[in-house]
Amino acid sequence: MSGAGAIETGPVAGAGGLRVCVVAASWWAEVMDGLLDGARRALADSQVADVREVRVPGTFELPVAASRLASSGAYDVIVALGVVVRGGTPHFEYVCGAATTGLTEVSVRTGVPVGFGVLTCDTEAQAIDRAGLPGSNEDKGYEAVHAALSTAVALVDTRALV
Repeated sequence: MSGAGAIETGPVAGAGGLRVCVVAASWWAEVMDGLLDGARRALADSQVADVREVRVPGTFELPVAASRLASSGAYDVIVALGVVVRGGTPHFEYVCGAATTGLTEVSVRTGVPVGFGVLTCDTEAQAIDRAGLPGSNEDKGYEAVHAALSTAVALVDTRALV
């Protein structure tokens, strides 16, 4: 199970004043609805009120949107949500690799934490099981927000040390 060893999630203390943008792909509507709901719950749990949601066509488009938003200076945190389900061609590897590399580059280049909520699954059933839907075993939308907020708070807390 991919969730083995995961940290406990819940409200992130000190995150309430952060400005957050959630960038979400549109493919696989049922899975994306679950990921977005989980992200919204995590933001509400941490009392984050300054939230914008941006939709893009697919997971491949997440890095360019995240880059523009992170570079704008308007957001302290970006959360990227998407899903890619393996098919019978190499398309899966190209999209997953591009999204992972692109989102990592955005975070490192801008210094803005990017929550990685991109599901890369072999089957639709695996994606549904991770989407935070009723009956799912995991809630990767919630987890992506939690990780990004926790990182932003940690970076703010360490600014005085740099």
